[in-house]
Amino acid sequence: MDQNPAPYCRQSIRRPLINVIQSGTDSEDILGDLSEFPLKYKLFLKAYPWRRIDPVPWAPMKKPLDECRLALVSSAGLVIEGQAPFDESIRGGDYSFREIPSDTDVSALIDTHRSDLYDHSGLRQDPNLAFPLDRMRELAENGRIGSLNHRHLSFMGSITAPGRLAKKTAPAAAGKLAEDKVDIALLVPV
Repeated sequence: MDQNPAPYCRQSIRRPLINVIQSGTDSEDILGDLSEFPLKYKLFLKAYPWRRIDPVPWAPMKKPLDECRLALVSSAGLVIEGQAPFDESIRGGDYSFREIPSDTDVSALIDTHRSDLYDHSGLRQDPNLAFPLDRMRELAENGRIGSLNHRHLSFMGSITAPGRLAKKTAPAAAGKLAEDKVDIALLVPV
């Protein structure tokens, strides 16, 4: 992996949550604390077979940010009216994604995330917390980013069986963004 990915950005590496869970240490890097979780989730997180990806995939930027086409990719499980909600009955999690048009009114996004491990009220009050489309529009208008893609992607978080996501869905999603000539994707995990 290139140690200096690009002169246009700074790489920020945070300690992964799994390291915090496995070490049992407190961390100021995360918003929550395992002590806040119900026992069944604590046990699940301790026993879960976390995957390590080494080396971490990295694609350096090829041009300045103010020339890049950006797409949002969120794991907030958001959909627009008329789209099917994410399917909570799929064992291991719904590995599909929904396309969110760039002209979508963010206040019209519908939260279908299945997790009960976080308070959804903030997200419902301001979907920009998990799908910052309004903020990206402002950055494009101010010339900080080149442009927004005509579509963005919404996934369901809490995928406990990510094999299908990695083998089928992620390549299809990446193909759509490559087809659109997207230069960068802002990943917004929830």
